[in-house]
Amino acid sequence: MSREENRLSARTARYLKVGGNVGSIAARVAGQRLFGFEADKSKDAMELARALGGLKGPIMKVAQLLSTIPEALPAEYARELAQLQSNAPAMGPAFVKRRMVAELGPDWQGRFQSFDKKAAASASLGQVHKAVSLDGETLACKLQYPDMQSAVEADVSQLGVIFRIHARMNPAVDTREMLQEIAARLREELDYTLEARHTKLYAFIFADDPLIRVPEVKPELSTGRLLTMRWLDGAPLMDYKGAPLEDRNRIAQAMFRAWWYPFSHYGVIHGDPHLGNYTIFEEGGVPAGLNLLDYGCIRTFPTRFVQGVIDLYKGLLEDDRDRVVHAYESWGFEGLTSELIEAMNIWARFIYGPLLDDRERTIAEGTTPAEYGRKEAFTVHKILKEKGPVRIPREFVFMDRAAIGLGGVFLHLDARQNWYRLFNDTIADFDLDEVGARQARTFAEAGVPLPSASPPNTGRR
Repeated sequence: MSREENRLSARTARYLKVGGNVGSIAARVAGQRLFGFEADKSKDAMELARALGGLKGPIMKVAQLLSTIPEALPAEYARELAQLQSNAPAMGPAFVKRRMVAELGPDWQGRFQSFDKKAAASASLGQVHKAVSLDGETLACKLQYPDMQSAVEADVSQLGVIFRIHARMNPAVDTREMLQEIAARLREELDYTLEARHTKLYAFIFADDPLIRVPEVKPELSTGRLLTMRWLDGAPLMDYKGAPLEDRNRIAQAMFRAWWYPFSHYGVIHGDPHLGNYTIFEEGGVPAGLNLLDYGCIRTFPTRFVQGVIDLYKGLLEDDRDRVVHAYESWGFEGLTSELIEAMNIWARFIYGPLLDDRERTIAEGTTPAEYGRKEAFTVHKILKEKGPVRIPREFVFMDRAAIGLGGVFLHLDARQNWYRLFNDTIADFDLDEVGARQARTFAEAGVPLPSASPPNTGRR
């Protein structure tokens, strides 16, 4: 184990820094409940956001993630946490030099024609630097902050405290599977060797697709905490909010394909729909497609889960209750009464709604990206408080998060599409055996482990 991996001293310091902030809020909430006082959720939420806002690392990333999952946290908490920004101030040149020496050795500068020590972008777990290779190719170098392994383990522990706050106030949804899933993805996100393989996987998937560009990884300039890729030129997606509808629709089509095609054909999704993870490339002065940039949060699924998504869609489309129930049961939902099925169908019809409607339309009417899904989640939550709780199988954490994030992007663009036809064109040739064979072949070629073939009852303890 390297000296940076999960150091006790670094972990202890992180516990103290995060735990003092979060723990004091948790203690107050517990006291309010014990003595029968009405909790001031808005005040508590503001204090929690303030406590987390100054911290780099996974706890801020987790807070942002939770804010995008409807009913993972009370609405007051979600609104405040959604305002946390991931583009925290970057580490300076001295830090960069130390990190690059640690990853590539003392002669690291000689391996580049040039290397900009000022970060081109910074986030919660690392920062990106622009460089030029010895053969003149422009590169993006993603450099991880120090002691992130320690931070993850400390912050995962504190995440349990945040979930217990929720459990005291809103016990309708059992979040234990969520905790396991988030912890697993955070640990994966620190492994840049795995991210390189995920990038390679997507490069295979979209090798012949003119709409999607995937950066080429440079393994000779990469390590477990440094990931070097070819730089893809492009403009921020939000630059096109005021573009002609034709251009916005073309971007939306690329976004839709970048998400649904890998899932339906390979059982994999890009689980981080942050707007900074996409840029738009142009041809002839007009937007032509999507640069898909970051592969730190990739979720792979057994083919049975993919089949369940298709079955639920067709069950809703054809009003086939037996097929709908079978889909839920195949994912591991237990104790499904008629009331619980109807509650879950409210959420399912919201997610699938645009895909069930054979007409040109926006992704949703009368809502904003920030509020997308909140009304439906509130309705479901009211029912679950009476009929639940329901334990959400862990596969849904990033599936739902990505779906909500994708919908938010479409709302930002104000795109109008026949989403029904886009989706049905994507799944037209779906065959479970073929998906399994394709997944096994392509994952092996990219060096990505196959998803665990866990039994259907993943929601069980």
